[in-house]
Amino acid sequence: MVAKKHDRRATTDVLLRVRGVVQGVGFRPFVHRVATQLGLRGWVRNDAEGVLIRAVGPARVVTALERALKSDAPRAAFVERVEVIQATSSGKATASPFEIVASGPAGVQASAAIAPDLALCPDCRRELLDPRDRRHLYPFINCTQCGPRYSILERLPYDRPNTTMRAFRMCPACGAEYADQGSRRFHAQPNACPVCGPKVVLHTAAGKPLSGREAVDGAALLLSDGRILAAKGIGGYHLMVDARNDAAVAELRRRKHRDEKPFAVMFPDLAAVRLAAEVSDQEGELLSSAAAPIVLLRRRAQAQLAQAIAPANPWVGAFLPYSPLHVLLLGAFGRPVVATSANLAEEPLCTEENEAHQRLAGIADAFLDHDRPIAHPVDDSVVRLSAKGPLRLRRARGYAPCPLRLPEAVHGSWLCVGAQMKNTIAVASGDRVVLSPHIGDLDAQSTRAVFKRTASTLGRIHNSKFTQVVCDRPPDYASTIHARASGLPCVAVQHHLAHVLACLLEHGRRADGVLGVAWDGTGYGEDGTIWGGEFLLLQKGAARRFGRLRPFRLPGGEAAIRDARRTALALAHAAGDPGLWTLGRRLQFSDAEAGLLGAMLTRRINSPVTTSAGRLFDEIGRAHV
Repeated sequence: MVAKKHDRRATTDVLLRVRGVVQGVGFRPFVHRVATQLGLRGWVRNDAEGVLIRAVGPARVVTALERALKSDAPRAAFVERVEVIQATSSGKATASPFEIVASGPAGVQASAAIAPDLALCPDCRRELLDPRDRRHLYPFINCTQCGPRYSILERLPYDRPNTTMRAFRMCPACGAEYADQGSRRFHAQPNACPVCGPKVVLHTAAGKPLSGREAVDGAALLLSDGRILAAKGIGGYHLMVDARNDAAVAELRRRKHRDEKPFAVMFPDLAAVRLAAEVSDQEGELLSSAAAPIVLLRRRAQAQLAQAIAPANPWVGAFLPYSPLHVLLLGAFGRPVVATSANLAEEPLCTEENEAHQRLAGIADAFLDHDRPIAHPVDDSVVRLSAKGPLRLRRARGYAPCPLRLPEAVHGSWLCVGAQMKNTIAVASGDRVVLSPHIGDLDAQSTRAVFKRTASTLGRIHNSKFTQVVCDRPPDYASTIHARASGLPCVAVQHHLAHVLACLLEHGRRADGVLGVAWDGTGYGEDGTIWGGEFLLLQKGAARRFGRLRPFRLPGGEAAIRDARRTALALAHAAGDPGLWTLGRRLQFSDAEAGLLGAMLTRRINSPVTTSAGRLFDEIGRAHV
């Protein structure tokens, strides 16, 4: 029996489970191609847990397939692990020739990782610009290695009927590509062409709508005239304007009610970025990657960009066209454009045509729309390069949703609802947690609606019946209120402890024997004060506050957060400075105002205690200005 088990000539019948980002990235066609080349029999399919493979053939050949799954996977895939879940040996093959079969049942809890949206690949770009290609200048060209993924997905597994592309029936030519194992579009779920796919249209205040190439050229002409364009992309609308036109950029600021916060700039190509900013090799790779994030770059003094893009800021947030529609628009315009999220301050991203036309009526002069529905709003990711590599300041398109491996498995399925500001939702099940893209601040009702919809959608995609909800401690946070109202067992985690644990998870470190330093703006502390400058010691499954910044009071509470002058007075009071009136005059407070604030601090009236580093930075920033 032992000799037979190790007989390399024996036929092995193996079920392989592949986990990771393996749906929506051309993984099944890749497996089919490799298995066919190796002469294996069997099948490959998507299911709720990832990809399942039945491989039948000589043991050494099956082993070669296992190696290829890890070493030769498609560029956009991430193979977390390959598991042998069933194996038998026999003298002959019993399976049919290797094929891609229908996806497995979705009636179980889904744990497959969802692929993020991917920037246009070089092969599709060549076809897009090739006059001989049938998809020449088609704004929705894609293949297994690029195009929309999470933004069109409604449920797992990742098959066309489970996406918003189900509204578009493939024409015979696209259907033939989809079925051709030699094609780049073999089982490409968003596959489409000008005959059967989504269409683009330009709406202006005057005249009938323009479609196709005329729409793109018309949009470029509007940008040349200094007009503001709302353009629908992969995950939502951008507001666009000529990045070299000072008046146009200033007008966008006025209409959008955005006084100083920098605008991102989309450049036609990498050469154009290099003219405006200093770009290292690694930054160039980030800009050109499949994630195509906004990258913060040092702006050149001679850059031909409007000063109003980033007032008094030496950095510029640069990115490249990542969808074919962006490539065509920037190609027709020929210059960089401001490309900022299409919303008012604190509002969520616009994703649907009627909504965009209504909400942006006072901002945009024209709308470049398309009819491919967006299932989930997805903002642009923001990255900055540090000495130790890329720092993801906003994890969204191209990077999320993304799975992170937990140090140990959780029981059941957890919904993690995040904090009030810069909110992100996560779903934890088994030994993984999947993060949603950046949602935003939950102050506005419209953003809270997106938050609730994202929580519901992640549950539906993963077919999860949540057994527990995890939230922040402040009882008045919208996310905490949502968690408490869910009726599920609720676990509250201190804000800064969550920051430390998240950092450990991102870097694959266990939470033991660690001193975490969390400098932040506001966090509900274990002692009822406002934390924000904490040193937390994590040992043997427990965490304690090891150290902190010196406490001081905030006169007026939230009012001091909005007005850093109050923080200056508070710091002077905490230091024992008797000259509050003199300082108050320098800060342009009246004597009465300075006296009132001083009394509030002395009598401890509406002046909560804080250790917040963020409040210190507020005052330092104000002093610098």
